Amino acid sequence: MPMTMTQKILAAHAGKNSVVCGELIRARLDLILANDITAPVSINELKKAGIDRVFDKTKIALVMDHFTPNKDIKAAAQCQCVRSFARRFDIDNFFDVGRMGIEHALLPEEGLVSPGDLIIGADSHTCTYGALGAFSTGVGSTDAAAGMATGEAWFKVPSAIKFVLKNKPAEHVSGKDIILYIIGKIGVDGALYKSMEFVGDGIKYLGIDDRFTIANMAIEAGAKNGIFPVDGVTLDYLKGKTAKPPTVFEADKDAEYDAVYEIDLSGLRPVVAFPHLPGNTRFIDEVGDIEIDQVVIGSCTNGHISDLRAAAEVLKGKKTHERVRAIIIPATNKIYLEALKEGLIEIFINAGAVVSTPTCGPCLGGHMGVLAEGERAVSTTNRNFVGRMGHVGSEVYLASPYVAAMSAVYGKITGGKI
Repeated sequence: MPMTMTQKILAAHAGKNSVVCGELIRARLDLILANDITAPVSINELKKAGIDRVFDKTKIALVMDHFTPNKDIKAAAQCQCVRSFARRFDIDNFFDVGRMGIEHALLPEEGLVSPGDLIIGADSHTCTYGALGAFSTGVGSTDAAAGMATGEAWFKVPSAIKFVLKNKPAEHVSGKDIILYIIGKIGVDGALYKSMEFVGDGIKYLGIDDRFTIANMAIEAGAKNGIFPVDGVTLDYLKGKTAKPPTVFEADKDAEYDAVYEIDLSGLRPVVAFPHLPGNTRFIDEVGDIEIDQVVIGSCTNGHISDLRAAAEVLKGKKTHERVRAIIIPATNKIYLEALKEGLIEIFINAGAVVSTPTCGPCLGGHMGVLAEGERAVSTTNRNFVGRMGHVGSEVYLASPYVAAMSAVYGKITGGKI
């Protein structure tokens, strides 16, 4: 039975030779993730069920990243709940203030993700780890609780869509532009409960950060997961991070796909997603004259070192527009330190931006950049739903770090050269 890359990973973890689309399986988990918002729900579900154990303290990751350092009393209580749980069960991979980062950038950096792994997380953007050739997907907190207790989870085997990425990306076209273009093309439900599998010669031009970004936003097309083949870029990234040998799966040549899309990366231009859906996209030259109040460069989608470098290249020697609040958020402490050593932080501050400790913060309207009524933001985050970053009367435009930085300088959405 021919299988896709995702189907092979699921079959292996279910102890089966093969699986078929729509089949229900029970599969072994390599890692279960939760954060300061979702973990308390999982912990309470375990208590309600009378379960006083975890299946393996080395295979649970708890990351305090959404509202930390604690933004208010409720956030403090949530983190206190998780801290107590982590201490009680001696959870190895507990990441708190000073050690934490944005979860989907942090776990790969910490060597907790390997090719061929099966990972669930009580956060929808857990699909990020497909960039490393793993099957990873977001689940509800109850499913995460069951995974913590048993080390297993139920799955319905997804069908797949193949995206053939061809040629070298055009100038200033990044992973963010590629995935926004794809979501705009197929729609926010265009890959509903399907696996988005990325192949093609264009992949060799995509660094690991671009791949993280693309896999991260697979959920914005409704996908169960996004996944890339394992190649030299993958293995180079993993060097020194984990001693676990990679398990490499490849799709069968005759694997079946619901659809196949060919995308010429050399013909793309920077893309902006207008309110209030990631699929409401336009090329940068079709945007028009839209003034903005805030720019956010960061998040699990675009807080990587390459993203900060792209922003710094634009902002070096420039000043942000007097009307624009520019907020830069490195995704992890390691990335923060690397940016500091490279002089990027100095560039940002001299340009008039502020730099935050790693946090999800403004992405979900939590803190560090909440919008007021009528305000507009260009953000490198992953969602622009109504009220996503604050007031329901605010607007969020999704874009790459390059476009976001350009917009911060001009005071309006632009990708023009300075």
